[in-house]
Amino acid sequence: MPQLNESRKRILVTGGAGFIGSHLSDRLLAEGHEVICVDNLVTGCRRNIAHLNDNPRFSFRLHDVTAPLDVAVDEIYNLACPASPLHYQRDPVQTAKTAVLGAINMLDLARRLGVPILQASTSEVYGDPLVHPQPEGYWGNVNPIGPRACYDEGKRCAETLFFDYHRQYGVDIRIARIFNTYGPRLRRADGRVVSNFIVQALQGEPVTIHGDGSQTRSFCFVSDMVEGLVGLMSAGSGAIGPVNLGNPRECTMRELAQAVLAETASHSPIRYLPRPEDDPSRRKPDIGRARELLGWEPVVALDAGIRETVGHFRRLADLDSH
Repeated sequence: MPQLNESRKRILVTGGAGFIGSHLSDRLLAEGHEVICVDNLVTGCRRNIAHLNDNPRFSFRLHDVTAPLDVAVDEIYNLACPASPLHYQRDPVQTAKTAVLGAINMLDLARRLGVPILQASTSEVYGDPLVHPQPEGYWGNVNPIGPRACYDEGKRCAETLFFDYHRQYGVDIRIARIFNTYGPRLRRADGRVVSNFIVQALQGEPVTIHGDGSQTRSFCFVSDMVEGLVGLMSAGSGAIGPVNLGNPRECTMRELAQAVLAETASHSPIRYLPRPEDDPSRRKPDIGRARELLGWEPVVALDAGIRETVGHFRRLADLDSH
């Protein structure tokens, strides 16, 4: 399908009312494109896109990607899937359906329209990695029958489908493997470690670390992640991926908790709890491919990103108090 004109595209963002999806919608609209946001609002939130309701180039459709969708667009970003353990383990069968059937339905749409499609995959495809840092060529260490498998294996299967549609049908694909991302619009009860720590600190509750605090993650601010996603889509068919997108600065859970406590000026104690099953010990992306293909790397420092995110949660508390 031809583009609407040389500069403006009509772009579908599934999961567009979610954390990353809403920021991506903002960015695409700022570039002058039209955005069709599709979300079933299971983990997405109308509040995330409320500021876009009056934008004539933005439209919202309440839809579940496990059902086919018929819409004319120039590009597809497939971000639809619960992404935090709290949410994806709540209904693991539906999570697997969203990852797999959602990928099939969006790939079928991209195939019919002849348009590029980007899959938001995840660092969870590496499982509890035995290789550190994790390059895209590493096949991972995933428990296929554990409590996290609905998400981990669902996303791995989605990657398989993307490459098979590319090889068999010539679909123009991109695959981004997203590492831990944080920033404004995280939900209070999201279940991710950054939001958990900040909410606990602001409420004066113990900041709970699962394990001894030595396990690591690499935290990428949401604006950096959006730049990577847009850059990957724009890179053309020579950069189909997979491409790691994340911050290569490794941070222990104890260091993150201390950074949150410092920014919130909270006197909350740190409490250590048992680690969940299959919780990865270390997580750090090798972003050499993103640097080479996209000229991309994160620019927002952790302390600056934590400051922005704490401000978001303070504003949420003010809104909810009125």
